[in-house]
Amino acid sequence: MSPTPPDSGPMPRPSLGWVFRSPSRAVAFGLGSGLLRPAPGTWGTALGWLLWVAVVSRLPDAGIATVLLFSFAYGCWACQRVGRELGRADDSAMVWDEIVAFWLVLWLMPEEPAVQALAFVVFRFFDIVKPPPIRYFDTKLKNGLGVMWDDILAAAYSLLVMAILVRLEIL
Repeated sequence: MSPTPPDSGPMPRPSLGWVFRSPSRAVAFGLGSGLLRPAPGTWGTALGWLLWVAVVSRLPDAGIATVLLFSFAYGCWACQRVGRELGRADDSAMVWDEIVAFWLVLWLMPEEPAVQALAFVVFRFFDIVKPPPIRYFDTKLKNGLGVMWDDILAAAYSLLVMAILVRLEIL
């Protein structure tokens, strides 16, 4: 699939081949996980968890912070670029935002699988429901930063809920 000119409307659903023709597409689409249906955001978050366990969590804290900052910045650029190609600023198949935001949550969670699974559910809840101000940014920021930022806010809500559960000695 080649990109459509801006005045010809959005292009049809991308293929896996189209996604892997460019690094920015591969990243924005979460290495293709965003093409999975139903619930591409959940699939992207699951890939984020897998990448966390296999790679990111093995880094020292300074390395994780660097990966998070670089991944957020590159994600803003990649999602902006790919959204423009698609003619949809925040296509549901672009899941890099879920991946990076969930890495932030996992970084601040204990390594216990049950705690991480609860954090997964809590994060997906906030990403789907989009309570204020998440919904505000999701609707007002129609660019790469907007794609990434609303998920960072969902991560912040998730971290707050998890901290409350720890404080109440539920976890």
